[in-house]
Amino acid sequence: MSATKPRVGEPIDETSFELLDGSKVSIGQAKDRWTMLFVYRGRHCPRCKRFLNKLNAVLTDWTKVLDVIVVSADTQNKAKADKEEFNWEFDLAYGMTEQQMRSLGLYVSQPLSEAETTDIFAEPGTFAIRPNGTLMLVDISNGPAARPDLTELLDGMIFNITNDRPVRGTA
Repeated sequence: MSATKPRVGEPIDETSFELLDGSKVSIGQAKDRWTMLFVYRGRHCPRCKRFLNKLNAVLTDWTKVLDVIVVSADTQNKAKADKEEFNWEFDLAYGMTEQQMRSLGLYVSQPLSEAETTDIFAEPGTFAIRPNGTLMLVDISNGPAARPDLTELLDGMIFNITNDRPVRGTA
């Protein structure tokens, strides 16, 4: 089954994710701040750890501007082990379903072996969501090596938010 490309400028499907503290975080409905959703492959991915460690190092800069959510298809135990091992401070969600992956247009992979992981997982994706629940920016990858530069992305988001820039890529 192929993923459908997300439609920028339109509402993102309402969905919620379980957080490690037992609460839920939602996307796709109106709120008072912008949200940046980062989807990572899971505990099995060393490139994800490097990326998320970089995010954690600049998290304060990010949270001054928008809410940050990080999610994977990992189990609660795997997500908890990562958060404890790396001392991540961002909201870490787990249990992303295949339906949620596909509604975001993510590439979905099967594990190469049980040594990697045992269930399907989403390849990386980054989504900027306006306070009204519409999608402003999308960056999806079909593999672990392509990730946005966090400094450039934050700088661009500050510019977009400050100047109320229109959605691009709709022609």
